[in-house]
Amino acid sequence: MDLELLTPRHIVQELNKYIIGQDDAKKAVAVALRNRIRRQKLPEEVRKDIVPKNILMIGPTGVGKTEIARRLAELSGAPFIKVEATRFTEVGYVGKNVDSMIRELVDAGVNMVKTEKMKGVEEKARFLVEERILDALVPGARPKAQQPRNIFELFQGTPQQRPSPDEAEKIRQKREEYRNKLRQGTLEDLEIEIEMEERGQSMVMIPGMEDMGIDMSNILGGMIPKKKKRKRVKISEARKILLPIESEKLLDMDKVISEAIERVQNRGIIFIDEIDKVTSRSGKGGGIDVSREGVQRDMLPIIEGTTINTKYGPVRTDFILFVAAGAFHVGKPSDLIPEFQGRFPIRVELNALTESDFYRILTEPKNAIIKQYKYLLQTEDIELSFTDDGLREIAHVAYSLNEKLENIGARRLYTVVEKVLEDISYEAPDIETKKLTIDREYVDSKIKDIAENEDLSAFIL
Repeated sequence: MDLELLTPRHIVQELNKYIIGQDDAKKAVAVALRNRIRRQKLPEEVRKDIVPKNILMIGPTGVGKTEIARRLAELSGAPFIKVEATRFTEVGYVGKNVDSMIRELVDAGVNMVKTEKMKGVEEKARFLVEERILDALVPGARPKAQQPRNIFELFQGTPQQRPSPDEAEKIRQKREEYRNKLRQGTLEDLEIEIEMEERGQSMVMIPGMEDMGIDMSNILGGMIPKKKKRKRVKISEARKILLPIESEKLLDMDKVISEAIERVQNRGIIFIDEIDKVTSRSGKGGGIDVSREGVQRDMLPIIEGTTINTKYGPVRTDFILFVAAGAFHVGKPSDLIPEFQGRFPIRVELNALTESDFYRILTEPKNAIIKQYKYLLQTEDIELSFTDDGLREIAHVAYSLNEKLENIGARRLYTVVEKVLEDISYEAPDIETKKLTIDREYVDSKIKDIAENEDLSAFIL
């Protein structure tokens, strides 16, 4: 999407497609994103002095904090990762290095840019895939290396065995014949043998440097030979396997990495969840509090702006946007260390969801759970519909369970809907009646007894 079109009002409209309510939070993140766009237009000497205003979201679980940050990143085409603050500390064990979140963000940025660039060379890659398939169909089209006859030939390189002119012409004609058939799609089910590098080769790590993300197999390069294997697949499957391989070969990875680092440094977004779990008030005192406060102090230089070494090169964190979130059931934002608080000047409080919010979540978002189930069951030729009273009953049950049990926000809806549709999902392939309606009576028949029994609902719903 063109960044110029991302006005604060438009950003909120886009967020409304996926998130119900939480208008204050949407407004705050929309302004933060627009300010980043404004900053890009400024002269370099002015731009370097404008740092992002980090955001602290305060609200119970399941009300949309993570979804807001994720959708914001999608809108802006920005590298995005979510981390839990609690993963950086464990009682009696030092958790992951806080620097690792920057390395993960850079990995996300490189993958994002690589995917975009691969789409740009897809047409050329498709031609190269076609050539590789033709090589498997018509062997002998390209020169073959002869076996070395003595030690001198081994080091000098072996001569290439070329077909005679007549043979070459026959091979060319046969190759073109197969090319036409390939383009007509008549050979898609034919099996061929392709050669490919083995995926998931083990990384060569230096003990104690895992968090640095340094893979010695990359540094050693060609000294460690890459394993290859031959695989027999249908031509239709071979296209899917070979296309990303050939696309990646056409990329200039230095440019990809350079663009990814630039995007991470100026547009990257890191969502730090469970920030309230590393406040001193959330612990029970003693060494635990010291450990939790230590996590904040370790994060502080990264949030303030520093240079982190990654396997792709050094990355500055000055202009990365940090969005922290926490329920703060036990403590409060003022329990964070003062320096950390000061780095999150924008505070937004997200409201607990009401029963009417639950009803809207079931029906309005673009990715509403009800719509997801309709699409899934369409694959079994089942037309699923919900009456208004059925949807309101699902919303009522989910809201009531949150009141009686642990409040897990909108996530409770997934549990309730799953239970309501469990039998239909199981029997779908064998159901003769292809039009099914879920009304209040059906909902009650599936979950009313469970919802009213606190012992059962605590385990099942």
